[in-house]
Amino acid sequence: MVSRADKSLLAEWWRTVDKPLLTAFLLLMLFGLLMSFAGSPPVAERIGLDEFHFIKRHMIFLVPALAIFLICSMLTPQQVRRAAFLLFAISIIMLIATLFVGSEAKGSRRWIYLAGFTLQPSEFVKPAFAVITAWLFAENSRRPDIPGSLFSIILLGIVCALLIVQPDFGQTMLIAAVWGVLFFMAGMSWLWIAALGSIAVTGMISAYVFFDHVAARINRFLTGEGDNFQVNTGLEAIINGGWLGQGPGEGTVKKTLPDSHTDFSFAVAAEEFGIIACMLLVGLFAFVVLRGLHKSLEEKDAYVRMASSGLVLLFGFQSIINIGVNLKLLPAKGMTLPFISYGGSSMLAMAIGMGFLLALTRSRPESRQSPVIGFNLQSVYSLK
Repeated sequence: MVSRADKSLLAEWWRTVDKPLLTAFLLLMLFGLLMSFAGSPPVAERIGLDEFHFIKRHMIFLVPALAIFLICSMLTPQQVRRAAFLLFAISIIMLIATLFVGSEAKGSRRWIYLAGFTLQPSEFVKPAFAVITAWLFAENSRRPDIPGSLFSIILLGIVCALLIVQPDFGQTMLIAAVWGVLFFMAGMSWLWIAALGSIAVTGMISAYVFFDHVAARINRFLTGEGDNFQVNTGLEAIINGGWLGQGPGEGTVKKTLPDSHTDFSFAVAAEEFGIIACMLLVGLFAFVVLRGLHKSLEEKDAYVRMASSGLVLLFGFQSIINIGVNLKLLPAKGMTLPFISYGGSSMLAMAIGMGFLLALTRSRPESRQSPVIGFNLQSVYSLK
């Protein structure tokens, strides 16, 4: 217990931080480390690396990610906004640089070498974009003379354009979905909903028509024909695990799964620990989303309410996409499972985003209100 008389930064943080959310994130990080031991050795051996290569790298990234996560959770809402602006500016510069000096893999330029490590700038732009967009919408509602909604549309266009030219349509759709929900929360009219919905549908059809790899993935998903080895193997691993799993280290299908340590870590978890364990893992992800949304609805400040909602929706949508691909419910897409999959950029960026979430949801009695008052349904459903 921390004494009430202790006014230090750490003591104040411990008294105000949302401990259930903090516990959930730490459990996810711990389980991610466990899955690194389960899923990465076969991949390392298959490509001629040391058996513990990816495990060591996972731990190398986990330590700074945990530190960043805790530091970000100690910020004030104003400091979160400033940090988001700085992170966004750096990420945009890196996204532009990636187009010219980035490393190419599988026909895409998404990574850039920095200080001996490969970073994916699109991962870092996501939490920053969610916070900045929320602030712009909040400012627009507080001061109508400031065109916050217009600025958010411009930012969305810039980010999406930089992602499409890589190309990375998965991240583009994820960011657009979070932006759309925040725009809805800001009181978007049904006319705007219809217009933006039409634009989204047009964009998806255009991606299918003009980008062969997008069409190929969707066709493989719909028809089951073509190179579906990875998704079929992932589903086979889930079925092979049964309800209780084969046991830690006893999975066999995972040994032939190319991305068992990254995009298909959920399938490895199912094979070794069983469907029941995966249901508990899904429950943990759902708890984070529901807890985060509940805390956001208690907020009086529009910026804090929408920023925390945007961050938790980013976490939730990304989790749904990854698990959906593993279960063959969605077309294949390289999207990591937050804190579980191997990937330094994903882990560090998610640590920043969820650290921001903890900072925004810390107890501030003066900012709390009834959830009924906190969410203006009339403004949401108004026909402007």
